[in-house]
Amino acid sequence: MSTPNNATSRSSSAPEVTLKRDVGLFGGISVLAGIMIGSGIFYIGAIVLQRAGMSLGLALLVWAIGGLITLLSGICFAELGAMMPKAGGYYVYLREAYGERVAFMCGITNFFLSSSGSIAALAVAFAAAISSMYPLGEIEQKAIALGSIFILSFINIRGIRFGSFMQNLFMVLKMLPIVLILVCGLIMGNESPDLMHFPAGEMPSFSDILSMMAFAVLATLWAYEGWTNLNNIAEEIKDPSRNIPLALIGSIIGVAVLYVLFNYAIYRVLPYDTIVQMINDGNFYLGTAAAESLFGSAGMVIVGLAMVLAIFNSLNGCIMVFPRMYFAMARDGALFTSLAKLHPQYRTPINAQIASGVMAAILVCSRTLSELTSLVAICGIIFHGLTFLSVIVLRKKYPTMERPYKVWFYPFSIILVLIFMVTLVVNTIYKDPVTAGLGLLVPLAGLVFYELVFRKQHDALKKIREENERIQNQR
Repeated sequence: MSTPNNATSRSSSAPEVTLKRDVGLFGGISVLAGIMIGSGIFYIGAIVLQRAGMSLGLALLVWAIGGLITLLSGICFAELGAMMPKAGGYYVYLREAYGERVAFMCGITNFFLSSSGSIAALAVAFAAAISSMYPLGEIEQKAIALGSIFILSFINIRGIRFGSFMQNLFMVLKMLPIVLILVCGLIMGNESPDLMHFPAGEMPSFSDILSMMAFAVLATLWAYEGWTNLNNIAEEIKDPSRNIPLALIGSIIGVAVLYVLFNYAIYRVLPYDTIVQMINDGNFYLGTAAAESLFGSAGMVIVGLAMVLAIFNSLNGCIMVFPRMYFAMARDGALFTSLAKLHPQYRTPINAQIASGVMAAILVCSRTLSELTSLVAICGIIFHGLTFLSVIVLRKKYPTMERPYKVWFYPFSIILVLIFMVTLVVNTIYKDPVTAGLGLLVPLAGLVFYELVFRKQHDALKKIREENERIQNQR
């Protein structure tokens, strides 16, 4: 067993090159906000409003609550990332808290379905967004989706600094049309939204309000999704003990404020009756309607451009960070060791990057992409819940380990998040037990794969590392 001082130093015995710390604070914020702010900003607000009983004020409150829950979750990752600034993100924390088997089940699920599925889905959405502006056939859209994956993989292989520059650039570009709609909506909007209005004419009971809010908060979490990804590149962040917490907290708060203001701007532009009619007709693109109301036909171009840039920015962020988990697993001997190879010049995990791109491309070509990604929903919730719990586990396991940043209101904030995660698991199993059960088969199959293929390799590398650590300690 590794000692507390060496718990985060599991590397191969003689690495030729190491990852390079080239991502600063703005780069970290850009990675998170770039992944979090996607095309959903234009339509998820309608889903939230629908679930909030068509109450404008309640919907805005729900957006703020969703941001608070995300922030409480993010500070857990802030403590873990500052304490163990290693590539691999929550794979590393699960490994240290519960052992290699749990961590492997998480990582293999990400590789085959969850993370690769996210890249594939974003690539398909990117092609569809282009097609909405310039109609394309199915084959052409597939070609664009595949091409975007391979081009961005090549860019990110060329170095974390290059990939981070692309992320920063497209983050700024996509924010321009979004901020334009927001500011013009707040200033030019003629509506005075009644935030206390309920369609029924009277305020629902307290229990009904809580029920609506809980259901609506789940929708906001879709929009906030992506905040966990910065920790995957923790080993490439400058001054990680400072920049990881600042990037996590700053980006989550910033995105939460953006979502609240953007939706309020929509309420300032669109009459309430129009909003209700659009949602009743199944048209959830309130942001698009607001832009068209503000700028006429040019509004559609602005929204289309914002959606293309937002999806491309999210896609680049995912392609940048996800392969670091597979690199960390291979470095531990929990995946094929060739995936731990770093490019000698660019110092990026070239083989892990290629493998990630190939797996995502396979899913793009799959007809069951949506089915595959839905299978891992419950696994993602469970592994995130275990990661939050690992803050408590690791404080007991390694009490003397340096923690440059600590969770606020410990342990009550973690308990609150865990209660929410358990509620999500129960709700997911209750609503779709078959899909949930099938989703759990993926990590279980991964566990069998680990025992048959990688356990001996991992144990052998672990012994070598421990022997090297013993020799270094004697010196």
